[in-house]
Amino acid sequence: MKVLVTGSHGLVGRAFIKSLLNKGDTVARLVRGAPSGSNDIEWHPNQGQIDAARLDGFDAVVHLAGESIASGRWSAEKKERIRDSRIKGTHLLSNVLAQTSKPPSVFVSASAIGYYGDRGDDLLTEESSPGRDFLANVCKDWEAATEPAGKKGIRLVKARLGIVLDKDAGALAKMLPPFRMGIGGRIGDGKQWMSWIALTDVVGALQFVIENQVLSGPVNFVAPNPVTNATFTSTLGKILGRPTFLPIPAFGARLAFGEMADALLLSSQRVEPTRLKETAFQFKYTNLNDALSQILK
Repeated sequence: MKVLVTGSHGLVGRAFIKSLLNKGDTVARLVRGAPSGSNDIEWHPNQGQIDAARLDGFDAVVHLAGESIASGRWSAEKKERIRDSRIKGTHLLSNVLAQTSKPPSVFVSASAIGYYGDRGDDLLTEESSPGRDFLANVCKDWEAATEPAGKKGIRLVKARLGIVLDKDAGALAKMLPPFRMGIGGRIGDGKQWMSWIALTDVVGALQFVIENQVLSGPVNFVAPNPVTNATFTSTLGKILGRPTFLPIPAFGARLAFGEMADALLLSSQRVEPTRLKETAFQFKYTNLNDALSQILK
């Protein structure tokens, strides 16, 4: 299989490409800098520049690129980069794929469970309505930017990613230092839901949706058993053998992180992977304790 991937330097992109190469697939990368290999294709989404001629003939395109939402406070400029990096790139890529003479059979475009906004204890599926906050609006427009490819007849999968767990990068990696020092704890009242998924299951689910022709539209990339923040932090502390007696009050999180605190740390999304379960995707990790124990061993 010949696969084109964006976001190749990110947590998911690196792991996904490694898995594809291990299978013997051919991988090309869309890169913003100078190409480092013959399979690299340069693009500059903010300027609307891409080598369209080289996008012909891929079996699948997996679009994972986007500005990190968890690095630094959300200034007006940061929020603009978050939005533009997702929507401009997706719209450009979708338009070009729709115009190729040999379009891919499937276009998998990353999105996020931020689509649903802060929903308390509501159980959310792919059919649930979107939220109204900044991230929810970004996700709505991000997904809408894929429409040209869908109208062309390319099977379109919108991968709504939850909290991806890996010890070397992402949310868990940022949590580990304070927890290992015994100064970790719940955030706010700890009642907010965290819909997590192990990195290995994200990679497996990406391969699954590429190969499963029944799947199209939004697909929640989360494990079947979300947990509250209080449960997540206590489980992490037990596995590390460290206390979790130092909660971060909501006002403290807001003071430290501003608007990002409400969107990423205090927001509650209890998300169900309905589409993956209906199509019999086999999760390696459905239990948080098992997942963290394996990841951190």
